[in-house]
Amino acid sequence: MVPVGFFLSFSPRFHTLSSVFPSLSIKPKRPNNSFQVRSVAAPAEDIAGFDEMDSGTECKYYMLGGKGGVGKTSCAASLAVKFANNGHHTLVVSTDPAHSLSDSFAQDLTGGMLIPVEGPDFPLFALEINPEKAREEFRDASKNSGGTGVKEFMDGMGLGMLVEQLGELKLGELLDTPPPGLDEAIAISKVMQFLESPQYNMFTRIVFDTAPTGHTLRLLSLPDFLDASIGKILKLRQKIASATSTIKSVFGQEETQQNAAGKLEKLRERMVKVRDLFRDADSTEFVIVTIPTVMAVSESSRLSASLRKENVPVKRLIVNQILPPSNSDCKFCAIRRKDQMRALDMVRTNPELSSLKLIQSPLVDMEIRGVPALKFMGDIVWK
Repeated sequence: MVPVGFFLSFSPRFHTLSSVFPSLSIKPKRPNNSFQVRSVAAPAEDIAGFDEMDSGTECKYYMLGGKGGVGKTSCAASLAVKFANNGHHTLVVSTDPAHSLSDSFAQDLTGGMLIPVEGPDFPLFALEINPEKAREEFRDASKNSGGTGVKEFMDGMGLGMLVEQLGELKLGELLDTPPPGLDEAIAISKVMQFLESPQYNMFTRIVFDTAPTGHTLRLLSLPDFLDASIGKILKLRQKIASATSTIKSVFGQEETQQNAAGKLEKLRERMVKVRDLFRDADSTEFVIVTIPTVMAVSESSRLSASLRKENVPVKRLIVNQILPPSNSDCKFCAIRRKDQMRALDMVRTNPELSSLKLIQSPLVDMEIRGVPALKFMGDIVWK
């Protein structure tokens, strides 16, 4: 890896995408007119294999994840820009409750809707999943004629009387409270839309900027958990139905039972689709992002092991923010680089990480923000 001096100036074209997608309105916002990088470490020996990632017109999903603060958003955004500039209709999605895509692109992407990104050569859209908006939808959906949606469901299972008897305990208020893991459930619902909604059929590359490791592992394991949970509920329902079918038919609640069970079975089938997508090596890849520190590499090793346990395809590991070698007498720089080289040696000898394609992403002397900067980062990282 050798230091390379750069002084780059980009004057990006301002694209108006409303003529391409008239159903989507675009708020005029011109990106910065220039981008300058003075120095960067360029690890030329590491090739990401972008040609392989770029090939094919079928839809492919790339999920970038790792420890908090390692630069997942910059890596995900730069990959999305790279795909768009290579002719792919691209969507980048943030599943992190603490979004930073807007900051990375230097454009307001909030609102939980598809928003065109200004600057790339080909259509690129961004979506920041809005947890608060989804919580409001959850609360609204749980209301039903002054009661709760769960009450209706329990009626269908033959357990409505139990809910009524517990009414004095303020059960409704508890049921109206968003459950833990709702952010991950919302992200799963978006993946379902990608699979089923015609609105997303135009995208050939979908890049996920995921939450830190713990959230992401819950996201990936949620389909299995829901599949198993729904299966148990359906078995319970069958036992209750067989014992009370005569009574329910007399009181006209048999149809409600069937509707509730049908909805559960449909949800279960959708969860299986999402689970299969996460594990399909032909259409999905998880890219681990880390930095050259012992703590970060250790967490990345555990993440890799967890992903393999979930049968999620992992091929690439990005080590971000690598310092360039220096001929100066800066002791701090020398010590930090020595520590980073020790961490890189750990990567090369770690049984979980050594088999992955290693991509060394250099540390540049300015913040990577805006499409021109992301294009620059994509050109030196995704080769």
